[in-house]
Amino acid sequence: MQEDFLHYIWQHQYFDKTDLTTDDGQLITVLRPGHRNPDAGPDFLNARLQVGEVEWSGAVEIHLRASDWHRHHHQTDPKYDQVVLHVVHAADAEVQRTNGSVIPVLELAARLPAGALAAYEQLQRQPPEALLPCAALLPQVPELTRTMMLGRTLLERMEQKADRVTELHERLGQDWEATAWHALAAAFGFQKNNEPLSRLAKALPLALLRRYRADARQLAALMFGQAGFLDDEPLDDFSRDLRTEYEFLRHKHNLHGTALAVHEWNFLRLRPANFPTVRLAQLTALLHARPTLFDALLTAHDVRALEQFFRAPLPEYWQTHTRPGRPGKVAPLGRSSVDLLITNTVVPLRVAHARSVGQPEQVEAALSLLDQLPPEHNRLTDTYEAAGFRHACAADSQALLALERGYCAPRRCVHCGIGASLLRPRRQ
Repeated sequence: MQEDFLHYIWQHQYFDKTDLTTDDGQLITVLRPGHRNPDAGPDFLNARLQVGEVEWSGAVEIHLRASDWHRHHHQTDPKYDQVVLHVVHAADAEVQRTNGSVIPVLELAARLPAGALAAYEQLQRQPPEALLPCAALLPQVPELTRTMMLGRTLLERMEQKADRVTELHERLGQDWEATAWHALAAAFGFQKNNEPLSRLAKALPLALLRRYRADARQLAALMFGQAGFLDDEPLDDFSRDLRTEYEFLRHKHNLHGTALAVHEWNFLRLRPANFPTVRLAQLTALLHARPTLFDALLTAHDVRALEQFFRAPLPEYWQTHTRPGRPGKVAPLGRSSVDLLITNTVVPLRVAHARSVGQPEQVEAALSLLDQLPPEHNRLTDTYEAAGFRHACAADSQALLALERGYCAPRRCVHCGIGASLLRPRRQ
């Protein structure tokens, strides 16, 4: 058993209150259980209790064993002097505040609802490889409960991604266009090369790239030169010309010491269409073809408009070369890649902006883009779909990913609406 189960039981008061007494026999009446404390200090604040003849207002601390109070050194921490009741599974020790006064203890071991405890233990003993610990119990969960939980996890996932965009926006001096550039650059790494592309964006500030956006040759020279790919032999006439141009621009803008090296990029086990050089060519074409990034991404009304935005035409050379000086057929940016860019970059970017300007209706508009995208299919989403979860669009995929990573994998069942439904005591 984990403490979070006792937190759940206390918060919802799902325990037998018949002749409720402290370990020393004082009668307890719970007038208000308090609210969860997300910060350091006691677990529940602003509780109201009557213990014996005295009514108390204060905090409630919860442990599996009363002796955990001493193990966590609460007896020397003034933050815990406000505790008026110590709720435990097993009362194996007397506990005191910093002034030595004894704190009443309530033991719950014999008062827990048997059905809830059995369901909790069943969920917790599922092996780590079980993606969905409640799979066997899901038929007991109403469809509405599942739907509401997936709506919650979708919002949580997009809020987390938007938080990262907001942090980036702050670091870049609250410049939304620069934020879009950095976010898109990292996204074009498609996991395998996110990190080097992020560093390339830092090495090539948008203010510099704007000066050369209209010249495809100079823009490509900056991008591929700073990425280190123009030192990658063998080169042909085209790429040698880019290298000459890059050397001129490098000296002009004092770019010494900021370029990446070829070995920092990952080509291993990637198809040519996913080579970082191909992605860099696509990103360069996008910068050349689109006068603005952020405004275009913000004002696109639907997925079709965004697909058109990302389908910037590749120059002829990059249609026939997978690396500078190395011929190979290159396909245009695929539909699945565009879908990932919209899901992982455009939607969080728009959510972050909507929050910053206080337009909650634009958050909904951004999330609605996910309803227009097809679902992702992988082992995780297939498992949840087989268990009966709705999986019809990218919004569903994102919600399922968040459910697994935020609740199922860490076994945070008591914090999940689905798990809480299973743990709720049934009326006899």
